[in-house]
Amino acid sequence: MEYFCYHRDRAGSVALREKLVEEHWSYMDRYAARLIARGPTFAADGETPSGSVHIVDLPDAAAARAFAFDEPNHQAGVYRDVLLRRWRDMLGRTMWQFPGRETDGDQYLVLGLGPEGTDRVTDLAPPSDRDGLIAFGPLLSDDATTWVGTAALVRAADPDGARAVLRPHAYAETEVRAWEFGGRR
Repeated sequence: MEYFCYHRDRAGSVALREKLVEEHWSYMDRYAARLIARGPTFAADGETPSGSVHIVDLPDAAAARAFAFDEPNHQAGVYRDVLLRRWRDMLGRTMWQFPGRETDGDQYLVLGLGPEGTDRVTDLAPPSDRDGLIAFGPLLSDDATTWVGTAALVRAADPDGARAVLRPHAYAETEVRAWEFGGRR
């Protein structure tokens, strides 16, 4: 089962995050074979870390919760909240298999949250132009039967270009953050 995990940083936690970087990476090393994508998000200045994205294949919801909440930065208080959702890989690859990984360009996390209630529109299909898609898939309810949004990692010229991977008017709220490929350097 695939899960999308987005830890959002607490204000003022950069020094603590930097202190724990090796603990974070060592923790993630344990999941290396299960990771579909990973990497930090950044504030509007493009330099200050604002969160951490992990898309991971785990056996069940209990394992996903353990992955998200046992993470060292979370345990130490770096993160203010965690978005943990079932997810479905619509591209059938990991970020390491993204054909444009070594090319220049900005990368973004695009997170679209669907409207509540009966006017919910299911948005499962990736856009026809997949050249900039690093990862793309629906956010789903715990039992994977209800679409609640979409999460994508995208290479694009700017935030508006990244946002364009989602269908206009299908979302109650859309968040776009600068993102980069994560892992050990």
